[in-house]
Amino acid sequence: MGMLSLTIVLPLAGALLLAFLPEAGDRSVKQIALVASLAALVTSLVLLVQFDVADPNLQQAETWVWIPAIGAQLSLAVDGVSLVLILLTTFLTPLILLASWSSITDRVRGYAAAFLVLEAAVIGVFAATDLLLFYIFFEFTIIPMYLIIGIWGGAGRKYAAVKFFLYTLFGGLLMLVAIIYLYTQTPGGSFAYADVLALELGVTEQRWLFAGFALAFAVKVPLFPVHTWLPDAHTEAPTGGSVFLAGVLLKMGTFGLLRYALPIFPDATVEFAPWLLGLSVVGILYGAIVALMQADIKKLIAYSSVSHMGFVVLGTFALNATATSASVVQMVNHGLSTGALFLLIGFLYERRHTRQISAFGGLAKRVPVMAGLWLLVSMSSLALPGLNGFVGEFPILLGTFQTNRTAAVLASFGVVLAALYLLWAYQRIFHGPLVGADNENTTDLKAREVGILAPILVLIVGIGLYPQPLFDLVEPSVDRVLTEVGVEPLDIEPIAATSEES
Repeated sequence: MGMLSLTIVLPLAGALLLAFLPEAGDRSVKQIALVASLAALVTSLVLLVQFDVADPNLQQAETWVWIPAIGAQLSLAVDGVSLVLILLTTFLTPLILLASWSSITDRVRGYAAAFLVLEAAVIGVFAATDLLLFYIFFEFTIIPMYLIIGIWGGAGRKYAAVKFFLYTLFGGLLMLVAIIYLYTQTPGGSFAYADVLALELGVTEQRWLFAGFALAFAVKVPLFPVHTWLPDAHTEAPTGGSVFLAGVLLKMGTFGLLRYALPIFPDATVEFAPWLLGLSVVGILYGAIVALMQADIKKLIAYSSVSHMGFVVLGTFALNATATSASVVQMVNHGLSTGALFLLIGFLYERRHTRQISAFGGLAKRVPVMAGLWLLVSMSSLALPGLNGFVGEFPILLGTFQTNRTAAVLASFGVVLAALYLLWAYQRIFHGPLVGADNENTTDLKAREVGILAPILVLIVGIGLYPQPLFDLVEPSVDRVLTEVGVEPLDIEPIAATSEES
C-alpha cells in the first residue's frame, strides 16, 4: 500500500475503530478521531516530500483490479493540483475536530466518524484516476455531509440537508450518464482517465458530455444560478460542517472542471468558456450584493463564498496560465480564509447563541483578541495585499484581462463589494457603543481557540508574503491541462515570479 492509498485508508480505519469500540467514552472517541486525522496529515506531507514539482504528469500511481468484467480499477494518482487540495483537506480536518471538541456533545461518535469518512471520500475524489471510482467518491461525499447537517445542524437542518442532497445528487446523475457514454467509446470499454483522455470526440458529442460534467461540478462549486442550496446548508450546518463545506467540499467542483471538463472536452471548453465567464461574473457580483443585505453573519459569509468561488471559475475559464494557476491557489486561499471566518463565527456563537449582526456592537472592548484575528481574516478574504487572498484574486483578474477584458473589469467590482460587506459587518459587530449585558459579558478567545486558528493564520500570512512554492506546485499541472485544451500555456509571467524578482 502506497502513501496515497494510506492517506485514504487511515481516516476510514479511524471510523471503523470508532464503530467497534462501543464502550469508549466521548473523550476517547474524540482522541481516536483526532489521531486518525493527524495520521492522514502526516502521510499527505510525505506525499508532498516525494512529489516531483517539475513533473506535470500524474505521479504516485497505484492501481488494483476492482471489477474486471467492466474494466474498472481502483486507480489513484496525484498531480500538483490534486496534491494541494489533498493537503488542504488533511490540514483542515484535525482543526475541525479540535474546534468541535466542546461544542458537540450529542452523538459524538457518529459526528467524529462522519467527518473521518467524509475526509476519506474527498481525498478519493482528488486522487481517483478511474472515472467510475471518481464518481463513487464524488457522490459518496453527499452521505456524511447530509448526516452532519441533518443531525447536528440548526433549527432548519432537515430542509437544508434535503436540499443539499437533492441538488448535488441530481447533478451527479447527469455526470454518470456522460461517464457511461465515454466508457462505451473507449476501445474494449475502460473507465481509465488516460483512455478517456485519448478519445477523439466530435464537437456535438463534446457539447453534450461537457454539459453533463459541467452541471455536476457547477452545482458543487456552486455556480450561479445553481447555488441556492449553499446558503441554507452553511447557515444550518454546525461550525465544523460549515468549515469543511467552504474549505474543501466546494473545491470538488472547481477541481472537477479542471481535471475532467477542460482536457476531455477541449472544443466544448473553448466554445462554452465565454458563457461560463459570464456566469462567473454574475455569481461574483450577485453573491457580493446579496451578502451586503444579510442580517445573519453566517449567511453573509455563505453568500461571500458564492462570490469568491466565482473568481475561481473565472480564472479556470480564462484559459490563461496565470489566471488558471491562480484559480487553484485561490481554492486554497478561500478554504483557509473562509474556514477561519466560520471558526470565528462558531466561537462567537458558542458565547452568545445568536448570529444576528444587530445583536452585537462594541465587542472589541471586551474581546480584543477575537476582534484582531477577525479583522486579519476579513482582510485576507477581501484580498488585502500582503495576505493570501491578494495573490489569488489579483492574478486571476490580471490573467482574465488578457483574454476577456469585460469579464475582468466587471469582476473587479466584486473586490470592492467584498470590502464593503466584510468591513461593514466587522464594524457593526466590534465597534460602536457597547450596549447590553450580553455584550458586556462576552468573553475573549481561549488559548485553545487561538491555537486552533494559529496554523491557518500562519498560512494566510505566509502564502500572502511568499506564494512562489504554491505556484511552483500547481503551474506545471495547469500548463499540461491548458496544452490539452489547445491553449498556449505561458501567456504572461506569473505574479509570484514577478513579486519575487521585485
